[in-house]
Amino acid sequence: MGSGVEIDLVDVVRMFPGGVKAVDGVSLGIRAGEFLTLLGPSGSGKTTSLMMIAGFERPDRGEVLIGGRLVSHLPPHKRDLGVVFQNYALFPHLTVFDNIAYPLRIRRRGQAEIRERVRGALQMVKLEGFGARYPGQLSGGQQQRIALARALVFEPRVLLMDEPLGALDKRLREHMQLEIKALHDSLGITMIYVTHDQTEALVMSDRIAVMQHGRIAQIGTPDEIYERPVSRFVAEFIGESNLLTALVERGGDGIVAVLCGGNRLAAAGLERFHDGDQVRLVLRPEKVGMGREWAGASNRMPGKIEDVIFFGETRQYRVRLTDGLTAITVRVPNSSLMAGFHPGDDVMLGFDRRDCVALPCEDASR
Repeated sequence: MGSGVEIDLVDVVRMFPGGVKAVDGVSLGIRAGEFLTLLGPSGSGKTTSLMMIAGFERPDRGEVLIGGRLVSHLPPHKRDLGVVFQNYALFPHLTVFDNIAYPLRIRRRGQAEIRERVRGALQMVKLEGFGARYPGQLSGGQQQRIALARALVFEPRVLLMDEPLGALDKRLREHMQLEIKALHDSLGITMIYVTHDQTEALVMSDRIAVMQHGRIAQIGTPDEIYERPVSRFVAEFIGESNLLTALVERGGDGIVAVLCGGNRLAAAGLERFHDGDQVRLVLRPEKVGMGREWAGASNRMPGKIEDVIFFGETRQYRVRLTDGLTAITVRVPNSSLMAGFHPGDDVMLGFDRRDCVALPCEDASR
């Protein structure tokens, strides 16, 4: 399999009937060999962006380039891309062999080459011996693998995937996430993946482009997106967050001192704040420690447990701070030690200042 190729969207706009901008001026550079995920809720523009790369949608404005070549005017079959859809789009009347062979036949490859490539594709997705079966005789996970094999059999430099695991159950979906990531690592091709599943994006991606209202809200590595969200939307869409209103007591670059729920805290500031600014603090539940007392943390807040939810591997606590207004969600690994905490208990919460991100409050209120 050859190496991947870079893809560029340049100020791309796609209008839908009624003047709706499904994609609103998106510019995005995808590196050769990268696994990039377009992540966002329904209607955010992620699938439309993918379909413009594939050629099934044409931009009303802007350009699509593959390997530096302008392809906005080219139909899908001339872009030499592999595509996997959520419904797999397998031909039910064809055998597995013939489904996989289809892209090779329309490219007029010889029979010997077709047999060899289909055999290799089945081996790649670990379904050797399934060539004579029909799609209706396969499980959902097996059909998904066949769709992958068909998309990869002609050795494209780019593979596009639109919610390919959406129809699978949780256990199989998690298994296939790792399988697809392993395929990417071994093949070295460029993969662009569309999903609304945040965990899926975090597990599989080299970078994630979070989309909102047809635009890119933030792009970065999974660590960057999760640990340093740049807006309330990103913080709430990627995982779970405590969003706390605070007042800056001492501004600065990097770290700011704030007053929150009657407590003086320090937080990481992603931009310059000034004394008296109102900000929104983003604090992940798993970043907060809880105990009868708490020493060593740069930030501490006393409170009372209101509620406990048991998730099996974790316990989630809702703690009301002593101001009576602010509530914090805390998630900790399940252990016999933590099982001793109950509603009504007084506790001390602690977290490191680097685990708390301050955002402009005007952004958080949108």
